[in-house]
Amino acid sequence: MKPSGILFDWGGVFTVGTFDGRVVRNTARRFGLDEERVARAYFTEVRRLELGEWGLARFWTYFAEALGVEAPYAEFEALFLSSVAPRREMYEVLAAIPAEVVVGLLSNNYPVISDFLRAGEGFDRFDAVFFSNEEGLKKPDARAFEVALERMGLPAGEVLFVDDHPDNIAAAEDLGLMTHRFEATEPFVRELERRGLRLPAAPNRP
Repeated sequence: MKPSGILFDWGGVFTVGTFDGRVVRNTARRFGLDEERVARAYFTEVRRLELGEWGLARFWTYFAEALGVEAPYAEFEALFLSSVAPRREMYEVLAAIPAEVVVGLLSNNYPVISDFLRAGEGFDRFDAVFFSNEEGLKKPDARAFEVALERMGLPAGEVLFVDDHPDNIAAAEDLGLMTHRFEATEPFVRELERRGLRLPAAPNRP
């Protein structure tokens, strides 16, 4: 079935690798710490960022104390933002999606990053946006999908959901969305073509 709308995840789809993994790795390198130790501290409380319970400065207060390091918040914010690694070819695909297709973004995201994305490349192509840190809900909660679909103005059965995480894919399928488990750009483009949505050729795509 040709989708009337496409609902995208952000991290792992529009980024190379996961954003969280890059934050952990960059923090470990900056302070000369074991990466596993940094990951344990990071993932213990990062949910508070995703749900908007903490701002990034509050998270850094916790994170720095847990790691036993000292650095001004501004330094951590710069490290946090530098951990975004855009997947450029997916931004080309985004721009090539026909105007009649409703495009949504459903992202478990963080303060500072959500504002950074809004001001950045290609964001005006999204017709509907759901950031978990602004809504107090995150995938795979069904309510997050329901709010995103309401903003898109489309029923679940007409929307293709694109995400790299199996739990989110399973939740979307339970709600009746079409789904694509994202691994790379070209298989995704082929999936669109299989569903009757062909995109114009771009410089980095055959």
